[in-house]
Amino acid sequence: MGLPQDIVVRETIPRSKNYILRSTSQRMSETDAADGPPPFEDAFASDDVEQRIYGTILQTREPTTASAIAASADCDPKTARKYLGWFDDLGIVTRHDGHPATYERNDAYFEWRRINQLAANHSVEELQDRVRELTTRITEYEEAYDAASPAAVDAVDAVEDSDERSIDDVYSDLGDWATAREERDRYERARQQRTGGEREQASG
Repeated sequence: MGLPQDIVVRETIPRSKNYILRSTSQRMSETDAADGPPPFEDAFASDDVEQRIYGTILQTREPTTASAIAASADCDPKTARKYLGWFDDLGIVTRHDGHPATYERNDAYFEWRRINQLAANHSVEELQDRVRELTTRITEYEEAYDAASPAAVDAVDAVEDSDERSIDDVYSDLGDWATAREERDRYERARQQRTGGEREQASG
């Protein structure tokens, strides 16, 4: 099981005219998994309003008004609404109609970006190898806990049935197991995307 480690992630942030390249220190697992889009330590380091609003969106966990986002991003609400409307058009945020309207981060967009990045940065063979590695890990957990998924495991029963596992061990295993399943799906989708792209190039 991989130990978390401090790494630096450089991510391109979509913009209307160009891209901003940002660096952020974050803790990630061996499988590069993250719960939602990657947060960054100092969302407001830049004086760029669009960057600050984007950073606020990344940290927003529930529907939030433009005024609240503007307050966090230290900008005028009218400016925030302008950029939020553009982010909504791109699919970065989801707008919920109401009085007032609210906005929330579109996790599906960031998942799509992760898969695209995997497909762009790895060969089909590398993606296949990773799928095999994750499948092996998943199979080991299925056999160890005699279950098809971590959701099917009762942590307390698992501890009582073993002389070696503590409750912390079980929860750690279940978390890693769930992460491996999510990552395998992500890498497999990237593999399919990369394979499809190569077939189109070959036929074209």
